[in-house]
Amino acid sequence: MRADVFLVETGLASTRSQAQRLIAAGVQWRTTPLAPWIKVAKNGDEIPAGAQVELLDDSEAKYISRGGLKLEGALAATGLVVKDLRCLDVGQSTGGFTDCLLQAGAQQVIGVDVGTAQLHERLRGDERVVCVEGFNARALTADALQAACELALCEIVVDEEDNDTQPVAPYAWMRNGGQVSEEYDDSQDAKEQEIEDFKAERSAKQRAKAEGTAPVERRRRPGTENVDIRPEFDFVTGDLSFISLTLVLPAVVSVLKPGGQLLMLVKPQFELQPGQIGKGGIVRDKALYVEVEQRIRTCLAELGLEVKHWLDSAIDGGDGNHEFFVHAQQGAVVKAVVPAAADADAPAAPAKKVAAKRPSRADMRAKRDLQELYVDPEAASFGQPGPARGKQKKRNER
Repeated sequence: MRADVFLVETGLASTRSQAQRLIAAGVQWRTTPLAPWIKVAKNGDEIPAGAQVELLDDSEAKYISRGGLKLEGALAATGLVVKDLRCLDVGQSTGGFTDCLLQAGAQQVIGVDVGTAQLHERLRGDERVVCVEGFNARALTADALQAACELALCEIVVDEEDNDTQPVAPYAWMRNGGQVSEEYDDSQDAKEQEIEDFKAERSAKQRAKAEGTAPVERRRRPGTENVDIRPEFDFVTGDLSFISLTLVLPAVVSVLKPGGQLLMLVKPQFELQPGQIGKGGIVRDKALYVEVEQRIRTCLAELGLEVKHWLDSAIDGGDGNHEFFVHAQQGAVVKAVVPAAADADAPAAPAKKVAAKRPSRADMRAKRDLQELYVDPEAASFGQPGPARGKQKKRNER
């Protein structure tokens, strides 16, 4: 069996990409206690079934994904303690940040992600975790988040047909060949119109089900009846891609309690313009980091938060980009923020006629390179442990 697949199948790695990082850090195996150790040189090396495997560096296996190591480093650097806190994880993905928070003693983690079916099964089955999928954090409001959490914890109640409730047909006594005793009382028999009404009602229900317009009844799944889904959090963290934090922060800080702590991963490649990003989606000009920091600081200050720390991430991004964390604290009063969706109700100002500026070819190429080359390794490999998964095509260098 391939070495990376072997590590996933035996539970030593959560995902195939994690297994590959463990192999890069050092993995060896042997068939018997007296046999010499054989080091795994590459991901495709064969490991026989039943072999004893040893990880030379198991730090990569501590969390579901390497995102947990990033957050662990940031928590240590800032001195933040999340024990017994209710936390919000924005951009939950496979659950690296969520795993780190739980291992650090968090009371509960509610995670939101625009994607679906990414969270690792170990976390999905944890009673301390609420996973909200297909949810755009940019449109987050307290009411929308609470409704989405309720939906995530519920199951659909199927309305079964109950033939015992149908009315007794008139002249039912005649079904026995007209044999009826003198004591028979037909006053409780349904009238013909009642029978027709009943048939019409049942037919309408069946038609609504077929058309998908039937009302749906939901109820909490067993064991989740007492799960707290109040949209008020002591701690907010997140790891987002393909969107600037300045577009998401106004929404997420609205559910941060007065005095609550925020610790967000900052990816410079998503805070800059396409023309400022180098080949392969890498930010190579370190002077641009100052521009990114100032932009995030200004955004948080306008939202009423005080920036406490701006620090380097302990680990670079999977694509090689240098990343940062920003730590800020909510004020004593949560500043009211108008949701983005509410802007559509406001009267629009007269639009100025401005000639559309066509982006340069360099900008278009840089944006396309970033979208094609940046792949979340954890999300890309989750649920695909076998060697038969589609290989990613690398674009030819220009």
